[in-house]
Amino acid sequence: MLARLGLEPWDLARTGEPVAVSLGLADWERDAAARDRWTRALVEHPVLIQRPLITADDGTTVVGRTPEAVRSVLPGR
Repeated sequence: MLARLGLEPWDLARTGEPVAVSLGLADWERDAAARDRWTRALVEHPVLIQRPLITADDGTTVVGRTPEAVRSVLPGR
């Protein structure tokens, strides 16, 4: 999903969530060496993942944070 979005795991993290604060995510490095750490945190704490993540039939994938993003993957856009 991250590859389809062209994002890094920290780009999807909801850093304001209480679990993010308790983990200290705001202070974590955001580089290739930290990628696995971020990914593990998202897997272990799915509440940290921004939603919805939408994959259209044509393979287009977006983070549906805005109505415009959701509309961009709907048929007949």
